[in-house]
Amino acid sequence: MTKRSITQRWLLNSLGGILLILIIVEVILTISLRNYYYSSARQYLTSKMNSISSMLVRTAADSATNFSSEVRSAVEDFEEKEKIELMAVDIRGRVTLTSSGFPPPAELDMTDFKNAQELSTGTSFQVSTFESGEKVMSLCVLLPKTNSEYSALKMMVSLDRLDQQILSAFVIITLIFAGIIILVVLSGLYFIKSIVIPVRQIGQTARRFATGDFSAKIIKKNDDELGQLCDIINSMADELSNSEAMKNEFISSVSHELRTPLTAIKGWSETLNEIDDTETIKKGMRVITSETERLSHMVEELLDFSRIQDGRFTLAKTVMDILAELGEAVLVYQEKAHRENIKIIYNEPEMLSFVYGDKNRLRQVFINIIDNAIKYSDSGSVVTINVFEEDGLIKISISDTGCGISAADLPKVKTKFFKANHSKRGSGIGLAVANEIITMHGGTIAIESEQNVGTTVLIALPAVPIINDAKQELSKLPDGDERKETDEQ
Repeated sequence: MTKRSITQRWLLNSLGGILLILIIVEVILTISLRNYYYSSARQYLTSKMNSISSMLVRTAADSATNFSSEVRSAVEDFEEKEKIELMAVDIRGRVTLTSSGFPPPAELDMTDFKNAQELSTGTSFQVSTFESGEKVMSLCVLLPKTNSEYSALKMMVSLDRLDQQILSAFVIITLIFAGIIILVVLSGLYFIKSIVIPVRQIGQTARRFATGDFSAKIIKKNDDELGQLCDIINSMADELSNSEAMKNEFISSVSHELRTPLTAIKGWSETLNEIDDTETIKKGMRVITSETERLSHMVEELLDFSRIQDGRFTLAKTVMDILAELGEAVLVYQEKAHRENIKIIYNEPEMLSFVYGDKNRLRQVFINIIDNAIKYSDSGSVVTINVFEEDGLIKISISDTGCGISAADLPKVKTKFFKANHSKRGSGIGLAVANEIITMHGGTIAIESEQNVGTTVLIALPAVPIINDAKQELSKLPDGDERKETDEQ
């Protein structure tokens, strides 16, 4: 398919429309100007003829006067004979007398005389062209019926001069319109050039982005819409570059994370096949079980992330006791924290409102955040967990005294694939999945951290006011929300 550029479309559409309008205007102006000149000539002939015919009518009323001689005198003494030819027509319709003294042209058209005889006004106009190409306008007026040999007067003027003036005006109008067209074309081409060149540059740079080269940048020349588009595309390229770098890092990290437990499982499996020592076998089985659970956790994170990306991530919501799920998550990590000489302080309240949510998914969030707190803490550190209710929200605060997060990395920690500390194991998507789960529950995750001081994660979830109102709250929810939905595999 042949591509049509912006310039071609502009020439065909905008400029074509302007050109058509100017042609129509020029035709209308030319016709109006011609009608004006011809009408002026007709009025001029009429006024001169009326002056002469009025005088001859008065003469015809005086019987003592010789009418024929008066007609001859009027024709011969006509003052404007240099511009206008005045002729006397006899009763047979032939021109017998002219103001110039020369005989009339042989091809002189006398149709106006015949028309004047047929019309009640006794007057007839006519525009005709001689064989020589000369165009003339004539006016024929019948004279009063007398015994004179003359029956009409005919006045004729050449239109060549008028046509020359009309042609000159047409040329001037054409030149003016041509100047307008040239000005429009030059200004239009300059404007189009100011659009086409940046758009072409944007297209070339975008093609480089498509091949994975994000080092190219679009140069912004103006602070207009195109300049804003350049800023947006450059910003997009930076984000894509960062995303690509994080994705590559994620793939490398996941590959390493998968290889480590697989290596341990393989090594201990081979070892267990060759020994009979009961203690060694128990130790090897513990390692295999631990590494298998670690692999399972990573695979679940990857599956959850895939479901979130595809929009297939679902929740099975019920009215639930948030303390029970948080307590289980703390219990899961008590032994691990003890092995790593990390103290967990859990300040559990006696009474707390219920939450409408998916207990398995919320437990997954708590496990992920407690695991991070332990993972990024050194031996002797303390992880503190507090739960309280405030302004209709259940808030869970999980604080550690670990390595913390730098101010530059803190805004990115909930971004997919991002890892602030590459020395620690993990895929970099656990916190992104946790943030998505809390968001789907109508809550928020806020993170405060200071490097080498510690990190605090604050989870806020909407509370169901009191136990007795739980069923009432459920009845207000849309039909089907009480049904537990299963995750698509």
